Amino acid sequence: MIGLLALHLVAAAGAPALTRLLDRRAFVVLALVPAASFLWLLPRTLDVTDGGAPVVERWSWIPSLGVDVDLVLDPLTAIMSLVVTGVGALVLLYCGWYFRQGDPEIWRFSGVLTAFAGAMLGLVLSDNMYVLFVFWELTTVLSYLLIGHNPERRANRRAAMNALLVTTFGGLSMLVGLFVLHAQTGTPRLSEVVADPPSGPAVTAAVALLLVGALSKSALAPFHFWLPGAMAAPTPVSAYLHAAAMVKAGVFLVLLMAPAFADTPGWRPVLLTLGIVTMIIGGLRALRQHDIKLLLAYGTVSQLGFLVAVAGAGTRAAAFAGLSLVLGHALFKSTLFLVVGVVDRSVGTRDLRELTGLARSLPVLFVATVLAAASMAGLPPLLGFTTKDPGRCSRPRRSSCPSSAWWQASRAVCSPRASSPTATCSPRARTRPS
Repeated sequence: MIGLLALHLVAAAGAPALTRLLDRRAFVVLALVPAASFLWLLPRTLDVTDGGAPVVERWSWIPSLGVDVDLVLDPLTAIMSLVVTGVGALVLLYCGWYFRQGDPEIWRFSGVLTAFAGAMLGLVLSDNMYVLFVFWELTTVLSYLLIGHNPERRANRRAAMNALLVTTFGGLSMLVGLFVLHAQTGTPRLSEVVADPPSGPAVTAAVALLLVGALSKSALAPFHFWLPGAMAAPTPVSAYLHAAAMVKAGVFLVLLMAPAFADTPGWRPVLLTLGIVTMIIGGLRALRQHDIKLLLAYGTVSQLGFLVAVAGAGTRAAAFAGLSLVLGHALFKSTLFLVVGVVDRSVGTRDLRELTGLARSLPVLFVATVLAAASMAGLPPLLGFTTKDPGRCSRPRRSSCPSSAWWQASRAVCSPRASSPTATCSPRARTRPS
């Protein structure tokens, strides 16, 4: 796994030279890096979700401070890693079509987007809280560069700065919370913290700070305003960062910590209240949009509120629902953002009032749009339909549950062998040293 991160780093460093040589065709070569990572992760994901032991790697980073690069591949991180690498590879391929031949800015964009893919992969694989924070902030800085891809436009500069300020504030709050948790537990490894969670007023404060980081990253109220503004970024950025990767980091943190801290005072009321409020605000604002990219942005805000409200419950059924919803949302929403990019490039507008007759002129795109929108609406037999049923596999008899690999993975996150309702959703507890 460390090799996968190093591969992304090397590719990002070499991207400017590659684009000068191949122009926009360099994106096809760069897409091979997350694609190779996806292929390496896939069989190991099938193994860990089928009851196999988590894959653990450790590399000494700062021995004098006792900081190691601890990476773990368990059911939760495995599914998130597949989303990050799979969607990342497709978006890089899409960039090879999206950008015009001879675009003078793609040398920088290609390197930053590849680096972001590596940083996001490191974030979901990290088992050391300080390494997690480093990757967390790397995604913040790199997203700032991606949103501000065109610095000559005032909208891009303003959107990039808003995203940077909000997510940096959340990240620093999260860092303080991680310091407190480390002091209370004596270990920086998240698997050990989740396996044996501490309690007390200091821990309650630390958890609240962690939630500030998660909520700001996933654009929940009152931090929701930065995400629609970030639509000033190129469409591939929206499809990757704002549908499948960066905004899912907060949901990932909630899914990771919920088994251990869902009973902490304030956890459920805060997440449920802010989740529902965000869901309503995003939905109502989406109904008022004529720009289809902004419509999708506010729809994403609404769905992120729903995701956090479900994932924060900390029960077995919530873990099933949360993981499947994250997967389903990443797939159909990134598809819709990519469709918007094709429409914008093809007809020169994103205004719904001016878009008519595209089903005849772009039939393949029309089919893709209908399928993705139907999945988002939860229509059978698409993935979105299954993910809308949060309690379906929480019952003792699970013979009616889907047998697809992604659903088996979501089942594996919540091992029925644990004894308490919260412990049943602790994927990292099994990596605790004996």
